[in-house]
Amino acid sequence: MAAAILVGTFASGAYADDGGPTVGNDQGCHGSMVSVTVCAQAGGQAPGHSGSHEAKGASSTSGSGKSAAPKCTYTKLDPQPPASNLAMQDGKRQGGKGAVYQVLCMETGRVGTVWIPAGQPAAPQIDPEVLAHRAVDSMKLLGPEIANPRAAGKYVVGMPTWMWVDESPTTFGPNTATATAGGVTVTATAKVSSIRWNMGDGTEPETCDGPGTKYQASMGKAKSPDCGHVYEQASSTSKGGKFHGIATATWTIDWQVTGAPANAGQFTEVRATPFSVAVHEVQVVN
Repeated sequence: MAAAILVGTFASGAYADDGGPTVGNDQGCHGSMVSVTVCAQAGGQAPGHSGSHEAKGASSTSGSGKSAAPKCTYTKLDPQPPASNLAMQDGKRQGGKGAVYQVLCMETGRVGTVWIPAGQPAAPQIDPEVLAHRAVDSMKLLGPEIANPRAAGKYVVGMPTWMWVDESPTTFGPNTATATAGGVTVTATAKVSSIRWNMGDGTEPETCDGPGTKYQASMGKAKSPDCGHVYEQASSTSKGGKFHGIATATWTIDWQVTGAPANAGQFTEVRATPFSVAVHEVQVVN
């Protein structure tokens, strides 16, 4: 039984559990106001995996976290790769005593190479990428926390609409967690790399690379410099008199095995939040 700790500085309202949540069945694992403790056991069920997460009306889809602890096969390469190979360079930094192995993990389909120092076991007991998914599950990542457009806002046909989100560890990142099982420790870091805005009016979605810029009254009728949209029709004929859109965040997760054998990878997950907005036409009388 091993413990994994999620550490981060949580913004106000980003995490509602004041008791310091603990996931797993080890009574010796305790969280705190700024940590989530994950108790993972090799070969057992992946604790903390819920498959999907919902909060504040946000819908979401999680990645492929697994409940089993599948093994990977490690095959020593013969001949060894040239010195320019990244795994060989990693070996040089570790002293040069060891060899490069090909890694094949059937459960996740991951294929790669890794340097394993001499005298160490060739194969960890589980696929590190599976542990990375477990670490991500413990983060409880959510869909974007939409600040604008909002249901109470006033929006007009032909006027620029600025889109932006509030940033927190669970809705935008960065968020880091570590999971350990079977003698393998993996640290995963998640951050939103883009947000795809479907504005609900039938137009092509807008993709923004960042959280967007917050509108200020001094900006007048200017368009957003990085994340905006212009509604060309009123929402009066839509259901409830509003356009119903959805903001979908793509989380990029980078993970790395700590200790030996060194190994790393990347995958993405998505989380989505729906929104509604009423768009009106301005009547001009001559």
